[in-house]
Amino acid sequence: MKHLALAALLAALSLSVTATQATEAKPAATTKHAAKKSAAPKAAAKPTAAKSKAAKTKGAKNAKAANKTAAPKVVTHAEAPAAALTPAELEIAKRIYVGTIPCELNGRLLVAADKGHPGYFSVTSGNRSFYMHPVETRSGAVRMEDDKHEAVLLQLGNKSMLMDQKAGRRLADDCKSPEQTTFAARMKDHPPSNLLTENSRKK
Repeated sequence: MKHLALAALLAALSLSVTATQATEAKPAATTKHAAKKSAAPKAAAKPTAAKSKAAKTKGAKNAKAANKTAAPKVVTHAEAPAAALTPAELEIAKRIYVGTIPCELNGRLLVAADKGHPGYFSVTSGNRSFYMHPVETRSGAVRMEDDKHEAVLLQLGNKSMLMDQKAGRRLADDCKSPEQTTFAARMKDHPPSNLLTENSRKK
């Protein structure tokens, strides 16, 4: 009888230990499952970050493209020009064509008056800008110069041209404002008389 009672006691103790182990194992499994769930949003967040980065890159490209089509930047000068203009030069300044002037080869000139300093102009062609003032000429043609960069802008009746004297080349040519376009058409229909031809006819 004693042996049977001892065997029954050992069996009861074994069942108690097994039940305790099973109860402890369940929270551990639940903890592992919760950890997997919390890790899932982090993994999902990576594609969102990649999308955000792609959007920023696209936005930067669009901004760069917009800058290329933007109007040329106008040069402004806060300090007063060193040279004072003569009354004759100020009169020439009144004849300067201002605004955007289309040129050959899809180029353009942007001529803007410096309101703070009468007689001075900002002239932009492509990525180059100049600060110019009119000068007197013997021929009567409108001429502006940038003393610092050795650039010259000539505005004739039928066209304008911008020249880099230092490099000895033209930066823009055959630039025509609406007034110059009209004048050029008039010259084509009524070309100026040739003095040499007229003299030979008289003889």
